[in-house]
Amino acid sequence: MKAALFSSVSLFFLVAASASADQQAFPAKLAGQAILPANTLVPAPVDAPEFLKHAGKFTTPDRKRTEALGSVPGKDGQRITDIKLPLDGQPVQGFSGIKTMDDGTFWTLSDNGFGTKGNSSDAMLFLHQMKFDWTTGKADVVKNIFLSDPNKIAPFPITLEGAEKRYLTGGDFDIESIQPVADGFWLGDEFGPYLLKVDTEGRLTDVIATTADGKLVMSPDNPLLSVPANPAAKMPAFNLKRSGGFEGLAMSKDGTKLYGLLEGALYRDDGKMESVDGHTAIRVIEFDVTSKKWTGRSWFYPFEDKGAAIGDFNMLDDTTALVIERDNGAGTKDKVCADPKEPKPDCFQAPAEFKRIYKIELDDANAGKGVRKIGYIDLMRIEDPDNKKKQGGREGFYDMPFVTIENVDRVDATHIIVGNDNNLPFSAGRAVDKADDNEFSLLEVGDFLSAK
Repeated sequence: MKAALFSSVSLFFLVAASASADQQAFPAKLAGQAILPANTLVPAPVDAPEFLKHAGKFTTPDRKRTEALGSVPGKDGQRITDIKLPLDGQPVQGFSGIKTMDDGTFWTLSDNGFGTKGNSSDAMLFLHQMKFDWTTGKADVVKNIFLSDPNKIAPFPITLEGAEKRYLTGGDFDIESIQPVADGFWLGDEFGPYLLKVDTEGRLTDVIATTADGKLVMSPDNPLLSVPANPAAKMPAFNLKRSGGFEGLAMSKDGTKLYGLLEGALYRDDGKMESVDGHTAIRVIEFDVTSKKWTGRSWFYPFEDKGAAIGDFNMLDDTTALVIERDNGAGTKDKVCADPKEPKPDCFQAPAEFKRIYKIELDDANAGKGVRKIGYIDLMRIEDPDNKKKQGGREGFYDMPFVTIENVDRVDATHIIVGNDNNLPFSAGRAVDKADDNEFSLLEVGDFLSAK
């Protein structure tokens, strides 16, 4: 489909160096690991409607209602996982963004629910304050904040439009990234894509549409998109693929700017995706917090040849940041299917190969151009000489063979935290037949963080 909102004029500025130039691989050592079991559930709030007491009622391929708890098996392709839907409660899963706090806790969030707008209307959107014990390996949820829209800020009817308590669900937004601030949280959404603001109680205060180069950015899940009544008519123009919105959201160190990183590349007038020197490139779009307006400035993040998506994005200082870049593979090569074209329930069809964290530079000099990739660490080979891991890896090393790794932030001068999104109950990358746990790892990466 041709997306016709973007002018190809913007591509004139894509003159950055090759995505692979001047990169260096840096070592990473496991300093600790904490695990939240996959099937961690919490009850819906007592004032939530009965509809939200059980999640996952619309997850069959035809999305027909299924009320019987545990009657629909979770599947990762041909492989059956050990968790079934619907669930008795709301899942604490899908962690898709993280931020380190001064008190030693971390804020993270569950994304839209079960992967699509159509199957997640009974999955509540909520944020989590978490604490990790790197010695015992225990991950504790200190606090949950459920999102709601009591003041009708959303510019479209939400799933629970007529409910007394207007809780937000995965049928409304797909929240994928988080930045805590004094009066609440900024969140990046994939459906609009929108930039959202909620207060400290999770109540929606702002829904801000996205623009780049003065043009509206729209995905096919944007609720304001109109489909023509006549099948022979042209389809509406949207310039971003489904699930291509704000996977990453970073904040400047002084708190005056937000940087939204799209997961998918924007499409030009000619139907081609934006690129940098032959590499598909996604936008980093700058937002002014005080005026609540997009500044008009952006940068381009070029994918590597094996890269397919990003997972998270956080600033280190005024000009450098961390970005997770990944392929779409899951599992390890020792259990690869003999014939990937004929996947079976006891093997990985497409094992993970490319799971990295990049340190990048974005500044005034390269605004409108490609960011500079300074170096990276390989999440498929993390040294573990002290045997700190609780699960995963092999003798002397730890790995993260998950399809989606969506949490990264700096903890201190020499350590970062990294975590997966387990897409409960669908993703099984650690074992062929078991839903992935939520694994959070503390990595010692001093040389990487100080690299110039």
